[in-house]
Amino acid sequence: MVHSFNGEAWKQFNNVHPQFLVKTRKVHLWLYTDGFNLFWSFAPLYFYWLVILMIYKLPSKMCMRPDFMFLSTVIPKPNSLGWNIDFYLQPLIDELKQLWSSRALTYDISRKYNFLMKVALM
Repeated sequence: MVHSFNGEAWKQFNNVHPQFLVKTRKVHLWLYTDGFNLFWSFAPLYFYWLVILMIYKLPSKMCMRPDFMFLSTVIPKPNSLGWNIDFYLQPLIDELKQLWSSRALTYDISRKYNFLMKVALM
């Protein structure tokens, strides 16, 4: 499999939501999260989680480039707020639900016009 577009999950999504196949103004996002130690320290004081969104409805050579990755959330060390990750992700979840249920007015810089964009998290 070269691109996840060939995967079973994406085919199932397209069967359930065929409207995403019709127009190019539909965006598939991929959510990625990973932890890291700031300053290469092993002390838990500097441990963070990054939540990154990537545009996934692009050719395989483009979808993993940093130009199409967006840092959404930075979650501090595990013992802050009792390590309730839902607290940090809730604003992102609310915004993704809004982009799924309605459309967002978006500006296309290359064609210089506004369009309505719909988003799905894969």
